[in-house]
Amino acid sequence: MTWISPRVGRLRRHVAWSGLAAGATLCLIATAGRAAPITLAAALDAAEAQAPELQAAALQAEAARSAARAAGALPDPKLQLGIDNFPISGPAAGRFDAEDMTMARVGFMQELPSRARRNAERERARTDISAALADRRVAAREVRAAVAAAWTELHYAQRRLQALDDAAVSLDPLWDATFSSVASGAARPAAGPEAQRLRAELADRRSELAAAVATARARLARWTGDPDVGTAGAAPSLEFDAAALRASVERHPTLEARDAAVRQAGAEVGLARAAKRPDLGLEVAYQRRDPMFGDMVSVGVTVSLPVFARNRQEPIIAARTAAFAQARAQREAARRTLAAELEAGLADYAMRREQWLRARDTLVPLARARADLETASYAAGRTGVAEVTEALAARAEAHLTLLDREAALASQAVRLAYAFGSDQ
Repeated sequence: MTWISPRVGRLRRHVAWSGLAAGATLCLIATAGRAAPITLAAALDAAEAQAPELQAAALQAEAARSAARAAGALPDPKLQLGIDNFPISGPAAGRFDAEDMTMARVGFMQELPSRARRNAERERARTDISAALADRRVAAREVRAAVAAAWTELHYAQRRLQALDDAAVSLDPLWDATFSSVASGAARPAAGPEAQRLRAELADRRSELAAAVATARARLARWTGDPDVGTAGAAPSLEFDAAALRASVERHPTLEARDAAVRQAGAEVGLARAAKRPDLGLEVAYQRRDPMFGDMVSVGVTVSLPVFARNRQEPIIAARTAAFAQARAQREAARRTLAAELEAGLADYAMRREQWLRARDTLVPLARARADLETASYAAGRTGVAEVTEALAARAEAHLTLLDREAALASQAVRLAYAFGSDQ
């Protein structure tokens, strides 16, 4: 028996307690560092608060509002400084006081664009603001749809991985039982390799599901900012109102943005037509001469003369009118594209819903019934453990197939609901 001094014992206990304390501290830090799972609503709120796309769209709208304050304003006035009628030849050459028309001039000039031009500039600025706001609504719709898709993908990836792990736990005792049966001669020799094959296939499937979870988490973290984000709460609804989605196409933010682009093009037409209106200019000058001759004041008005409209203004008006028609055609093309995408999405949703129902109502019950029958036969001594293992593996695969189809159906439902439904 080895004697240990009390001091050494106390030292060892101190080291042990220190290690436990340090381990507990590390556990607490790790637990604190791991963010709590979030619901779909929380993920949407987090993305709307920090998405760079929405920040950029908001800044674009702010820039349009700032620029609108200067639209239609008068141009800056111009200061004129000069010397008039300074002699450079003759007896008075080079002298400021020898010629009565020599004078120093200080003047002021103000351009006065036509009212039509200034009103057209203000209208163009208003359409820029409405276009920026429409673009922000488009960005908000796209962000919400992307977040909902990423959250749904991660939710079902986690569920599939958990289901596979649960199945692996239930199958673990059967692998050893299969090898024992082969060794004892109760099962055919081929049952061993077959069990190994099934086990390897489940391992491969788990690797795929683990990668799917990591991929989905990265996509959701792109919007929430949390690299270790998880999902909480119920999955999104698998049902929606197809008639309401069809009716909402005309109110889609993409079409609102196209309408804003049409108004912008119309404002450009108005601005081009306003160029045919004459612009005015006002000039005032004070001219100082030698005191013996007296000072002068000059006042003048300038008027632009668009007399060559056929070669100047008319081609620009024609170009702006063509751009306006182009914007209207693009709006109609966008409407048809949205309608076609919605109908194609609804058809795909119907197909995936049928597959999900078939798996839920047929494939899973059949796999469960087969597993129950094989288990009962094994208990009665009429079949071997290899058959039971295969049946339980098939039941787990059927359950994973059901989750795969439900995930595909949920993803399609979310895409339709968030891409075509209300923003609320």
